[in-house]
Amino acid sequence: MANFIFAFHGGHRPMSPEETTAIMAKWGSWMEGLGAAIVNPGAPVGMSSTVSGPGVVANDGGANPLSGFTIVQAETLEGAIELTNNCPIFETGGTIEVAEMLAM
Repeated sequence: MANFIFAFHGGHRPMSPEETTAIMAKWGSWMEGLGAAIVNPGAPVGMSSTVSGPGVVANDGGANPLSGFTIVQAETLEGAIELTNNCPIFETGGTIEVAEMLAM
C-alpha cells in the first residue's frame, strides 16, 4: 500500500452557522466512509504565502490556493482517486489534487 495526499483547492467557506453544521456533517460522513484508508485526516488551512527565494514572498495564496489536505492509503493512484468520490469539496466548487507520497 502506498500513501497518497489529497490536496484540496478552492471551494468556499460556510457563510452561516447552519451551513457550517451541514457541510461539517458531510465531511464527517465522507471521512467515515474512507475508514481504514485514512492515514492522517488532515485539516483545512488558511491563506498561504508563496516563498520563491530568500526574502521573496507573495502573500496572495498563489495561483491555486491550498484549502486543506488529507493523507490516505491505497494500492494504486486509481484506487486513491476513487476514494475522492462524493467528497464535499466538489459541492463548493473546489478540486482535489491526488499525488503519491514517495518513500525517501
